[in-house]
Amino acid sequence: MHFQTWQDKAGNAPALTDPTNGLVFPNLSNHGEGLAPNRIMPEPTVFLDRKFASCSILRPTETVGAAVAAVNGLAASGLFAGQSQEFFTAATALAEAADAATRS
Repeated sequence: MHFQTWQDKAGNAPALTDPTNGLVFPNLSNHGEGLAPNRIMPEPTVFLDRKFASCSILRPTETVGAAVAAVNGLAASGLFAGQSQEFFTAATALAEAADAATRS
């Protein structure tokens, strides 16, 4: 039902700004097919191998520095509270390697 609600209602919402905190919900209908309002929810896809369970993949529209930004965002959220400095060093190194990776 969540997807249907988004598809039918929220995906077509006009741009608006919350007057209490300035949060902006942009008009999503002016960005072409890649960001069509009814296509921003995750969709089931095959991931890595067909014998794995179906999952949804969120693909970012910008990828430069995305892995490092994700690690930094998760760390700032407190998700990794209590982890050692070695954990953060390793996670950051993995993220930097992911950001530097290319397809061949």
